[in-house]
Amino acid sequence: MKLTADGEVEKIWRAENKRQLEGIDLIPSENYASEAVLEALGSIFTNKYSEGYPRHRYYGGNFNIDEAEELAVSRSCRLFKTDYHVNVQPYSGSPANTAVMLGLLKFGDKVMGMALDQGGHLTHGHPVSFSGQAYRFTHYGVDKKTERLDYNEIAALAKRAKPKMIICGATAYPREIDFKKFSEIAKKNKAVLLADISHIAGLIAAGVHPSPFGYADVVTTTTHKTLRGPRGAVIFCKQKYARDIDRAVFPGLQGGPHDNVTLAQAVAFGEALRPSFKKYARQIVKNARALAEELTHSELRLVSGGTDNHLLLADVTALKISGKVAQNWLEEANLVVNKNTIPYDKRTPADPSGIRLGTPACTTRGMREKEMKKIAGFILRVLRSGGKPTELKKIQKEAIKFSKNFKVPGIKNA
Repeated sequence: MKLTADGEVEKIWRAENKRQLEGIDLIPSENYASEAVLEALGSIFTNKYSEGYPRHRYYGGNFNIDEAEELAVSRSCRLFKTDYHVNVQPYSGSPANTAVMLGLLKFGDKVMGMALDQGGHLTHGHPVSFSGQAYRFTHYGVDKKTERLDYNEIAALAKRAKPKMIICGATAYPREIDFKKFSEIAKKNKAVLLADISHIAGLIAAGVHPSPFGYADVVTTTTHKTLRGPRGAVIFCKQKYARDIDRAVFPGLQGGPHDNVTLAQAVAFGEALRPSFKKYARQIVKNARALAEELTHSELRLVSGGTDNHLLLADVTALKISGKVAQNWLEEANLVVNKNTIPYDKRTPADPSGIRLGTPACTTRGMREKEMKKIAGFILRVLRSGGKPTELKKIQKEAIKFSKNFKVPGIKNA
């Protein structure tokens, strides 16, 4: 990257370059985009403005932009093996979910979603979110004993609540989601089913997690996380909802799309269509299970006892620390996680009882099961250290040496 004309920016960029190379990224919603995706993001497509949709723009000079958007749409359909209508313009996952609700609901309508402190997302009706303020939400969670979704309880709740829309999907749920059962619940209550697959889209595309297509009326996803693309989003929907959702995206919520992101989405979808991506996605799950298995034999308690996907939640209270403290100590040792509530947490989201761990980024760097065991060792040493600076510094040096053995796309090992 050529930033020599701006020394202040170059200094910040080099520091982040170093952090990513020397750190071990265990945040499940983060990943490393390929050099091709990064090239598209930083391309001349940044210069264009393209309000509207392909072949129906409000600005001139959009022939190539139309080609890029149509390519992203067609590749996304091939990737997920669907004939749903596709909108690739949402800026991120939150606007995508908001657009679906804006397009298909009236303010004040009843909606069901997974509670944030049980594993759901802010846009699934949390009171601080627009969704929670504009619509009347009923929230479901996980069973207190198993810490898994109880579909019979969700069905009973839906029968009582009579929602117009049901949202399934999660940001902190380590088990498979049964979209067929959600579909049956939605149909019985004549509700629209929205599946938010932002976290698990890459796993679904690769066939290592059940797909919502054919069951859900609408599917939303971000294009980074397990898909390894740019920070954007996509809405898939059955044809009867296409017009209302497209109008909600533009002009309802957004102006012109970010055309450089659209081009990068096309690149990422093309990469995900390659056989190597399926191998990558399978390895994500293998690595998550290996990490979970290693951590199970410790003071940490894993929510639901393990994982079926790319992430796990660990309860750190047995170590007499909070998730916030655990996150801070781990970052001192170059292990990056995020503090997270666990189901029925007695602590606050700002200082919860758990941490959330994921394997997409590590897997992109080429790490496998044996490396997960090594990382688990680092984690446990940090959490058992009492936060002693000398011990954290020692682990940090080991982590840096370990991490430099694995390439980060777009960063030269130096």
